[in-house]
Amino acid sequence: MRSLALKLTLAFLAVGLVGALLMALFVGQRTQRAYEQFVAARGRDALVAALARYYATHGSWAGVDVVLQRLAGQPEPQGGAPPPLPFVVIDAANRVVVGNPRYPTGARLAPAARARGVPIEVDDQVVGWVVFSGSLRRPGPDSPEAAFFGRIRQAIIYSAIGATALALLLGIVLARTLTQPLRELTAATQAVARGALGRQVAVRSQDELGMLAASFNQMSADLARASALRRQMTADIAHDLRTPLSVILGYTEALREGKLPPDQEIFETLHGEAQHLQRLVDDLRTLSLADAGELPLMRQPLAPRQMLERAAAAYRAQATARGIDLELQAAPDLPTVQVDPERMAQVLGNLLSNALRYTPPGGRITLAAATQGDRLLLQVQDTGSGIAPEDLPYIFERFYRADPARQQHDGSSGLGLAIARSLVEAHGGTIAVASQPGRGTTFTISLPLTDRPPRVPTSAPADAPVVTP
Repeated sequence: MRSLALKLTLAFLAVGLVGALLMALFVGQRTQRAYEQFVAARGRDALVAALARYYATHGSWAGVDVVLQRLAGQPEPQGGAPPPLPFVVIDAANRVVVGNPRYPTGARLAPAARARGVPIEVDDQVVGWVVFSGSLRRPGPDSPEAAFFGRIRQAIIYSAIGATALALLLGIVLARTLTQPLRELTAATQAVARGALGRQVAVRSQDELGMLAASFNQMSADLARASALRRQMTADIAHDLRTPLSVILGYTEALREGKLPPDQEIFETLHGEAQHLQRLVDDLRTLSLADAGELPLMRQPLAPRQMLERAAAAYRAQATARGIDLELQAAPDLPTVQVDPERMAQVLGNLLSNALRYTPPGGRITLAAATQGDRLLLQVQDTGSGIAPEDLPYIFERFYRADPARQQHDGSSGLGLAIARSLVEAHGGTIAVASQPGRGTTFTISLPLTDRPPRVPTSAPADAPVVTP
């Protein structure tokens, strides 16, 4: 049995069948018992009333046993002793006047036995009791009671069959409803396995199956996007490698054939292109080590202001040459963090070089640091051109370019932000970006603190951003 729909259908059928059988059993027994109790109670009331009328008419119990067989519904004797009565009648003196094998006529009943009887009253006086020991009438196979119970059982059987058929129908419908999304998911996973990345399935509900379908759609979309990014990254790497290699090969061939003189300018050009190749290879190696979790980190306690001052000193000359104001906002008493100074300098350097690239002359770049709870926040804010909202989710991807037509002729490898994210995450931190086109961009790095500050600097409240755009 390999079909889940068949398993579910049989499960619904089994539940419906068991429920119908239990219902038939309990309802049948309860109905018969309630009917017998009703008939018995009505017969006993009629018997007590008939005995009271007999005593009122005759003034005694003499001869009452002759008529009790008919009142009790017992068959007439056929040449033998009449069957025992399911009750006894006792007089006011507690003596049995009509008995049975358990309580013979003439015997005296114990007060406890008489207490279970029903008193017979005539003119508000108790003249005797009827003590019942069984049912007044046992219905035979041809009696109306037997016919009534037969109709009840027939109705119960028909109801059980109908309930079972309904359970089977509902089981088939529900099984198909439940397994349809699974069949679609199976077909979609097989399509993804064949290479059709990005395959989507319909989300038909908000339950666990709907969540599974939504998760599959997200996974499929992520796989398609990762595949596209991988292809784009491969193409970008090939392009970034081909450009300097083409320059180097062109110059070396011209030098070998004597078409160009070997002067200093050519050697500087070749050296610059080789450096570009070296940077690209180093960046790719850094990313591969970070992805594998094997990036070595030489952690040591470092003051946040010291990190920012080192980064500002490295890029202040470039900022001044471009007419950009480079500011530093960090309190000197901020708590230290356990970081690798060289790796964090690389992160801040990548962010600063990116900010310098897009900030026009007369703009401003701000380096800031402050605490927020048990985290240290470092920010690099610029007043540059900003990033379009549709590009923000992808700027940390490798070789991602908001403008595909823009080529990198400034010596950058296109991996700066991807490396920054990998290095920050290797330190147990996070990096985020906020930007408004035409107003600037803010990168925020959050790192865990190694110790708590004695107080929160008033220049940067713990519950407020370090820098506001």
